[in-house]
Amino acid sequence: GADMGTALAIVLVFVGCCSNVVSLELLVRSFPGCGNIVTFAQFLFIALEGFIFETNFGRKKPAIPLRNYVIMVTMFFTVSVINNYALNFNIAMPLHMIFRSGSLIANMILGIIILKKRYTASKYLSIALVSAGIFICTIMSAKQVNVANEGSEEDGFLAFMHWLIGIAMLTFALLMSARMGIFQETLYKQYGKHSKEALFYNHCLPLPGFLLLSSNIYNHCLYFNQSTPVVVPGAGLTVPIMWIYLLVNVITQYVCIRGVFILTTECASLTVTLVVTLRKFLSLIFSILYFQNPFTTWHWVGTAVVFLGTLLYTEVWSSVQAALRGPKVKEKKAE
Repeated sequence: GADMGTALAIVLVFVGCCSNVVSLELLVRSFPGCGNIVTFAQFLFIALEGFIFETNFGRKKPAIPLRNYVIMVTMFFTVSVINNYALNFNIAMPLHMIFRSGSLIANMILGIIILKKRYTASKYLSIALVSAGIFICTIMSAKQVNVANEGSEEDGFLAFMHWLIGIAMLTFALLMSARMGIFQETLYKQYGKHSKEALFYNHCLPLPGFLLLSSNIYNHCLYFNQSTPVVVPGAGLTVPIMWIYLLVNVITQYVCIRGVFILTTECASLTVTLVVTLRKFLSLIFSILYFQNPFTTWHWVGTAVVFLGTLLYTEVWSSVQAALRGPKVKEKKAE
């Protein structure tokens, strides 16, 4: 049933996305600035897979009119570009993550404004808790990062202006991203749910955009070729290690995004945002442990608050209470 599908999708999201983050870390640590080739490879893979299996080599017409996908892709591309570009504006990675954690709040606010949604008090509280918890954890990790960068006075001012521009960009990307989720939700309500189709068009339509980055991508291909060769077991081939990392990254990304798209068709956009946010939170915790940053008391507090907020969101308590209050109490105990 739908619940089974949702559960599977959530597993895909967590397993795929978390292993994807690890492979990305390996790529970016070896070659900072290889973001474009990674993104291109991911898009190309999903577009090819979709072209073959979803559109049947372009023979199957889309169920949702193409112009809607064009709108969605434009939003998606804008968000990606701005998010990546913001890192050039003195935005530390943890701060970047904090902003992503604001996506729940952004989604809720836009849902209220655009879809005229009303949420229960417990939903507001749970979203506030999750966001606060992530905020605490990220701030605590951020403290450990920004110790450097002492310069002259006017350098400081310029850096600060730069930083403000970065913040403005992240804010815009955050709201745009939430808007996209809501746009998708309304599309599915109108035309029915087509997650595989959406996945294909959202990755195939932006491909021409990568022409603008072609020289950058080509240069990174050359860099990748020069990386340490490793022997592929069984195939008798030697392949530069970076290509292996890239392949792993592309496959895990596919699993991850496939899960997210199944979720978008099964659940409301706020729930999807919650799952994706929790996944990012897990990555944050993982990276803290992996890079052996101290996991402080505050981190524990943040984690507990996130966990509490999630339980509250899923209304675990009310369903448990309902189960206990119900007539089945005796049978429950007997088990």
